[in-house]
Amino acid sequence: MSSSSSSSSIPSESGPTVDPNTDPYLYFGLTKHSDGSISRRPWPFPVMPPSPQPNPDAVLSKDLPINPNNKTWARLYLPESADPAAKLPLIVYFHGGGLVAGGVAVSIFHQYCCDIAREIHALVVSVEYRLGPEHRLPAAYDDGVEALQLVRSSGEEWLTSRADLSTCFLMGFSAGGNIAYHVGLHAISTVDDLLPLKIRGLILHQPFFGGVERTASEIRLMKDKVLPPVSSDVAWSLSLPDGADRDHEYCNPTAAGISPDLLEKMRNQRWKVLVTGYEGDPMIDRHVELSRTLKEKGIDVEDDFRDGGCHGLEHFDQSAAKMFYAVVKKFVLS
Repeated sequence: MSSSSSSSSIPSESGPTVDPNTDPYLYFGLTKHSDGSISRRPWPFPVMPPSPQPNPDAVLSKDLPINPNNKTWARLYLPESADPAAKLPLIVYFHGGGLVAGGVAVSIFHQYCCDIAREIHALVVSVEYRLGPEHRLPAAYDDGVEALQLVRSSGEEWLTSRADLSTCFLMGFSAGGNIAYHVGLHAISTVDDLLPLKIRGLILHQPFFGGVERTASEIRLMKDKVLPPVSSDVAWSLSLPDGADRDHEYCNPTAAGISPDLLEKMRNQRWKVLVTGYEGDPMIDRHVELSRTLKEKGIDVEDDFRDGGCHGLEHFDQSAAKMFYAVVKKFVLS
């Protein structure tokens, strides 16, 4: 693994004051009551409105409904410096939050997408998807697929005049990486239905995966202060289909097995996959395993695994973020 800064004390995306080892539910902004019911609490981050006018981030943004019945929508991000005559690569982005928390407008995710659009010079579509436990998987995957159909056919001005629909990448951080992966598997089986939208690959940044049996990195980082296995277990218990364990294909694709037909289609479409992670993330062994498995199946995979770090480092460390954006930009432009 290459070198990176390390910080086990960096606060997680769900707030700096809650120990995820002590109260994993509160960590995700949830309360578990004595009768087993779950209620939501506000996350400790502000909600940001879109910025349709020039602003200090040098990125314009606006919202677009996806499915009002499901209360799903997307926020589009366009770098101000983009040449109006040149079309930008398109990134469909899914935020983190353990599949049970977070949202497009939450400040850290809004800022993250502003930075991606500006640094990578791409048009970003960030998807507001449904969360567990109210909406268990595959609801979030269905929302992602519906978002692709919206991008393909909405006729929205930025998407038609500023985005290169033939150069689209599905990207996600943490839980969003899991969603990007599974939405990608669905999309590869329906490529003709998405035209003129053409997906070129997946960008899976510290993707949220798990399993019944602990990996060596999960054991080593059992008391991690950012995303320990106990908090991941709670998130999976609230997001997987009722009765499913952590070896379900949604959680542990390498244990469940990946459809050979889908892998063949991925190879035929010449998809590229970028998998990134840090040694200081309990899930790093799962990231390495996924990358290795896809490579062994003949998929064009690039990986960027770094020493130190932690889960979600880029949200709180600008130097790490800059390095990550450079990796993604090189991948997209290649």
